[in-house]
Amino acid sequence: MLEIRGLTLKYGQSQILRGIDLTARAGEVTVVMGTNGVGKTSLLKAIAGRHPYGKGTIMLDGKPLDHLSAHAAAQAGIAYVPQGREIFPLLTVAENLECGFAGLPRADRTMPERIFELFPVLHEMRHRRGGDLSGGQQQQLAIARALILRPKLLLLDEPTEGIQPNIIQQIGRVIARLREEGGMAILLVEQYFDFAYDLADEFFAMQPGRVSLNVRKAEARREDLLGHVSI
Repeated sequence: MLEIRGLTLKYGQSQILRGIDLTARAGEVTVVMGTNGVGKTSLLKAIAGRHPYGKGTIMLDGKPLDHLSAHAAAQAGIAYVPQGREIFPLLTVAENLECGFAGLPRADRTMPERIFELFPVLHEMRHRRGGDLSGGQQQQLAIARALILRPKLLLLDEPTEGIQPNIIQQIGRVIARLREEGGMAILLVEQYFDFAYDLADEFFAMQPGRVSLNVRKAEARREDLLGHVSI
């Protein structure tokens, strides 16, 4: 579903990504791990059109996306759940979800029932303001808003950060269900190794600006993976 070749990215004069190659298959969870500052979030921002990249190509479902903008990425079927969630605190839960309509043709702007099947708490709180939700509930809202787009590719940046354990488990079950349905590729950037390992089909480990390891989970020992991403 996603194929990246030779991707580079700079912040001013600082070279952040140095020729990244990465693939993500539909019906799988592809995990990107590494210590802070290696470029994981920058990679997701480039894919999502949130920051311009330099050289390289991004292909989605066999089609090239040439230096896409954020709105073009959404229209192409790329949904992004950023680190920190970025929900609108003064809008209601329902209004936050409806923001996901912006990337859809007008005829498709309806609320899928499955959103509330995946996240029942959002139905209960749909008239409450986003800022009144707990951090875990806001994370569920951010993921649900992304799913409104019916994406081909779902980008998740640190979805467990600052979240209570029971909500982490719920989010894990949702990601596993989305993978089983097989309609989208899921690219997960995560620091919580056990969470990522349980969900992963394929691992990409990063050192500053580059991919240092690419391996299928079935072909690697857990201890070796943990040691590699902790360097």
